[in-house]
Order: sequence, then C-alpha cells, then structure tokens
Amino acid sequence: MPFPIHRPRRLRQSETIRRMVRETRLSPDNLIYPLFVVPGSSVRREIPSMPGCYQQSVDEIAKEAKEVYSLGIPAIILFGIPEHKDEIASEAYDPNGVVQTAIKALKDRVPELMVITDVCLCEYTSHGHCGIVKDGRVINDPTLELLSKEALSHVKAGADMVAPSDMMDGRVAAIRNALDSEGFENIPIMSYAAKYASAFYGPFREAAESTPQFGDRRSYQMDSTNRREAIKEVSLDIEEGADIVMVKPALSYLDIISDIKDAFDVPVAAYNVSGEYSMIKAASSLGWLDEDRAILEVLTSIRRAGADMILTYFAKDAARLLKRY
Repeated sequence: MPFPIHRPRRLRQSETIRRMVRETRLSPDNLIYPLFVVPGSSVRREIPSMPGCYQQSVDEIAKEAKEVYSLGIPAIILFGIPEHKDEIASEAYDPNGVVQTAIKALKDRVPELMVITDVCLCEYTSHGHCGIVKDGRVINDPTLELLSKEALSHVKAGADMVAPSDMMDGRVAAIRNALDSEGFENIPIMSYAAKYASAFYGPFREAAESTPQFGDRRSYQMDSTNRREAIKEVSLDIEEGADIVMVKPALSYLDIISDIKDAFDVPVAAYNVSGEYSMIKAASSLGWLDEDRAILEVLTSIRRAGADMILTYFAKDAARLLKRY
C-alpha cells in the first residue's frame, strides 16, 4: 500500500538504525595501499600533485608499512622508481633492484602484511612505455619475457602476489607459466584486466616518473568508450590463470565493475586512481567539499558497484575514519 502505510524514513531516523539496515559495508579489509619506493635512505619526498603521498626509500617504506598494518589494512602494492632507466627496463628484474630490496625489508619487518607488486616496465624504461619499443611501436611478445622475469624476481624476493598492469596480450599466461616452472604455483596473480587509457592517471605519472616520452598508451590500454570489450579482456585473463581481476580507473568505470562482478565468480579489485584522489584533495583544500565524507562516499560507491577490494591512496585516511563510524 502507498503512503502513509509505507514510510521509508522510519529506517533512517537514527545512526543506529541506519547502521543496522546498511546494504554495503566498507572495511579496512577491503583496502590496499599503494606505495612508491625510490633508491637511497631517509628519503621521503611529497608528490606535489598527490598531497599526503610520498616517494620513499626502503627504510621509510618499512616504517610506513608498520603504520598501514596497525590500521587494519591487510595489503600494500609497491611501485618502483629505479636509479637508472634503459630501453630494456633492466632494473625491473634486477634481483637487487629497488622493489626487490623493499620486498625483503617489508617481509622481514612486517611479515603479516601482504606485499603485492606492480609488474610493468614503464617506470624502468627510458621511453616510459610499458613494453619493448621497436621502430616507434610497442611490441607485444618480446615484452612478455621481460614481464615474466620481473614477476619472478619479485616473488623470489618474497612478494605474496604479483599484479601485471601492462595490458600486453598473453601476459597473465606467461607470468603464470614462469612462476609455476620455478615452484611458485601458490602465488596468486591479480591482473589489471580492464585497464582503460584514462586522463585520470596524470598525477601517478609524476609519482612514478613514468610519462611516455613519445605518443601515448592507447595501443595497449583500453578505449574508454568500450564496455563489452572489458568482459572479453577479463575472460581471457581468467582463462590464463588470473586469480583476481582489476578495473582501472574506478569512478568513471563503476558500470564496468558491476558488469564484471555479475559475469564472473572471481574476486574483483578496483583502482581508485591518482586523479580521483587529487580531485578530492584539491576541492577540499579550497573548502568546496567535506574531505572525510567524500572519501567514504567514493569508496563506498566502488564497493557498492561490486569491488571486493579497492586500491586507494585514501586507505589510511579511510581506515581511521571507519573507526569513528
């Protein structure tokens, strides 16, 4: 029957009853915190376009990792900025590289924290692309060998999970085969399965020092207009051995997150990317919105769309806020 029999506001009258009927739950368990590791010691440089985020040396990363874990956040994902770059991304798979060194330190000091590593070449190549370049083009198959070497070097250093973000065809199968052949069949792969060519990556490229020196990444990252193609990409990655699939970015692709959650019975991750983070930071610094409420609203929307886990630079802030609600 219509009003006045039905009064939906009855279930909104107090914070207690709103909590009781809440449909979507956000918890620190859902969060993964990205960290940027650089060579040196005692380095903690704030990233201008990402206030509150830093490029940090291994010793500083280890300190922050303890704080992250103390907040109930179960995992971090590491991105490396090497001392030297070249055309074959040699420091990406150097056993003594900056990420490999950071993994060892983290597993030594915070062993319970899950260490995930981004597997890509863009931070390590002199040209800033995610693969081997020949005659001005990013070539797919030779890149797979280097990605496999990089993933294997991370796992040998102690990484708990690898996350290929390059969007090369066949990279999940190549990495799975490389890991299995070395006895690492129990290491999961979280693939950036539906990664779109997005304007919202700008601040990250400053953070990771990975801006392409020519052209762009549209020949390998997905076109933002495509929806059905995401199902195809995810399906292929699952067939190749992906254990978790990711959508990136999150906010402009909530429909994609929902589609994938409905279509596949695997955990779904979403990356609340740098541009999404920086927009809220910029607006809140001008007094245009309530930052705390915006953080929780954005992250809850990503959960509501279907994401089981969220990679976000707001992870620490969100974990603190959730203790108050």
